[in-house]
Amino acid sequence: MTFVFATPPRLVCGAGSLETLVASSRALLGQRLFIVTDRGVVACRLLDRLLDVLKTSGSVWQVYDAVVADPPESIVLEAAAKARDFGATGIIGFGGGSPMDVAKLVALLSMEGSQPLAAIYGVNQITGRRLPLALVPTTAGTGSEVTPVAIITVGDEEKMGVVSPVLIPDVAILDARLTLGLPPHITAATGIDAMVHAIEAYTSASANNNPVSKVLAREALNLLGRSLVTCVENGADLAARQDALLGACLAGQAFANSPVAAVHALAYPLGARFHLPHGLTNALMLPSVMRFNLPAADAAYGELLGHAFPDAADTPADTRAETFIARLEALIDQVKLPLRLRDVGIGADRIQGLAEDAMKQTRLLVNNPRPLELSDAVAIYTEAW
Repeated sequence: MTFVFATPPRLVCGAGSLETLVASSRALLGQRLFIVTDRGVVACRLLDRLLDVLKTSGSVWQVYDAVVADPPESIVLEAAAKARDFGATGIIGFGGGSPMDVAKLVALLSMEGSQPLAAIYGVNQITGRRLPLALVPTTAGTGSEVTPVAIITVGDEEKMGVVSPVLIPDVAILDARLTLGLPPHITAATGIDAMVHAIEAYTSASANNNPVSKVLAREALNLLGRSLVTCVENGADLAARQDALLGACLAGQAFANSPVAAVHALAYPLGARFHLPHGLTNALMLPSVMRFNLPAADAAYGELLGHAFPDAADTPADTRAETFIARLEALIDQVKLPLRLRDVGIGADRIQGLAEDAMKQTRLLVNNPRPLELSDAVAIYTEAW
């Protein structure tokens, strides 16, 4: 078997691990730190924790907090210009998936002589270097802190990705204390997002689907399956929060090397057209895409059932896959996320346009275990509606 597995050279995990930035910031990131975050993180006072840590490092910094969900190109370019003007020697991405994705691109685009953003969309289009990069997630979901992917919005409604191992950070820090203030609905959506990453990585048709990613995906589902409801219902449970954060990271490592597929492809138009959170869009599409995939992924889904839901481990083989889908749908309902497209205000008249947009996500659809045509996308959206 031949495959490639790439991940950050350093991963620091545990409550209080944010403090390790003091020891590593000067040696790794230099003295002038450019911090990429969003105003929600600032309003929750989470950024204060990072700045308190950095005060003892001898570094100087500038904060860019204008990142928004589904960040457009203009945000990336503005942040990169500010980082260049500041003379940044290192970049810190601090927040959810959007700040971390923007930070990856800022680390690249703020280099003198870097390629233009338009030239690096797609897979392995980056030819240059980037600034040193540290990523610190404040949600347990995207896994962006360990992936070679940055997703941004191009034009009004199209999401595009930059995919390259150059974007993998030098260090990722998993400190669950930073997730303690997450509201239940964000905790729920990001947690389901991470489970989708694990499921799609495990069943990916990518030629690089590999045993390391499969092991990570199974353990991610184990951690998330046992912790997500607790995190939603008792957000102050630090042990559960750390399990969820590690589970999201492991799922990120899995799909960073065994890429995601049709759930994401059909979720992206929902985010781009209706500005719904990414985790929620994945949750909305997961059961219907899995049902479509059953003819090709029945055995794999059955294998995952007992990892996510140990109490169902003895389910008979011929019903394991269907049980897995039903249990995931019940979990989505239990954490109080909407189950249908109509529940979030999407009309049935939008289905054809959504399907046409989803078919543009060829980078993702090629990884789906079952080939998917436009008519299939229409049928999946219709079932999800």
